[in-house]
Amino acid sequence: MAKTYRVGIIGRTGKGDYGHGVDVACTKLPNFEIVALADDNEVGRGAAMKRTNAKTGYADFREMFSKEKLDIVAICPRWIDQHRDMIVAAAEHGCHVYMEKPFCRTLAECDDAVKQLEMRHLKLGIAHISQYSPVLDVVKALIHSGEIGDVLELRGRGKEDRRGGGEDMWVLGSHIFGLMRSLAGGDALTCTATVTQQGHKVANADVVEGAEGIGPLAGDHVQATYAFASGAVGQFASRRGMGGSPTRFAIQVFGSKGVVEMESGYLAKAFVLQDSSWSPGRTGKKWLPITSAGIDKPETRTDGTYEGGHVAALTDLVDCIERDRKPKCSAEDSRAIIEMISAVFESHRLGEPVELPLKSRVNPLTLLG
Repeated sequence: MAKTYRVGIIGRTGKGDYGHGVDVACTKLPNFEIVALADDNEVGRGAAMKRTNAKTGYADFREMFSKEKLDIVAICPRWIDQHRDMIVAAAEHGCHVYMEKPFCRTLAECDDAVKQLEMRHLKLGIAHISQYSPVLDVVKALIHSGEIGDVLELRGRGKEDRRGGGEDMWVLGSHIFGLMRSLAGGDALTCTATVTQQGHKVANADVVEGAEGIGPLAGDHVQATYAFASGAVGQFASRRGMGGSPTRFAIQVFGSKGVVEMESGYLAKAFVLQDSSWSPGRTGKKWLPITSAGIDKPETRTDGTYEGGHVAALTDLVDCIERDRKPKCSAEDSRAIIEMISAVFESHRLGEPVELPLKSRVNPLTLLG
């Protein structure tokens, strides 16, 4: 018989809330028993307990861990200033974790979280839901089979709305970096980047406290280039107020024989251009859709929602626990994404390319002269 998992939920009403419906997604797994919920906001806690049918509520997540025997905890808030503390508390009580992204504020916090989980053999999955997408599996297989030839470049952009620049890179670029690592075949080796604010290079005076608990933040225009072991080059950019309609929030993979484009999300839209010139205007070739069924085939799945992505990720986490394998987007993967973000500010600070992993594990903006 399938094991029933005792699940706790952590939310922070008004400070990241319950993410993109992570709490409700936990109610969709038949072998999850939601035994407790923590939220320091009494009204928000009551509403969440109704949504999830949680048996017991707590104002402090630490008290929840001390009084309840949990197998899995869902760390739901979008704000990340307490992510490290919540992960460590879960690890200290022998609890596996599913959490909203991004991972943690600094590489030092990421290192601590990874260490605390590893030493207890605990699993962590994170809500970079594109990483659980069956469409991504198809795209990776097509690239691996040579459908677009050798991968030369990967280009990604954020939403470039009012958050454009540094905040956009943290909140939405993190999805793009996850896809870039998946499609480039591994970790970035180096980063070269510049960060500007209203046209001038970011300096100490430009650093402010970022939204959503990000910590020190700066820049309305980010331009970054990454080198990968395969020889491919990755590029990411975000400039405030430059978002298109429809959005350019996606990643493009340019190969010697064609191009693949993929948006972020579960069952995300994806397309392939089988054209070595990368220019359908010159050749008359057309972009063809990619679905979970393959190239130019109708999508048969119906779970293409954010909730569907969470359910897929939670199902993956349970399978990882039972089979003792690595999650599709693990704590180590999550740290590597934060490494790519931190490397942008570190390269800007030093004025030169930086190697990854970074030597410094603090927020580079705190070191600006």
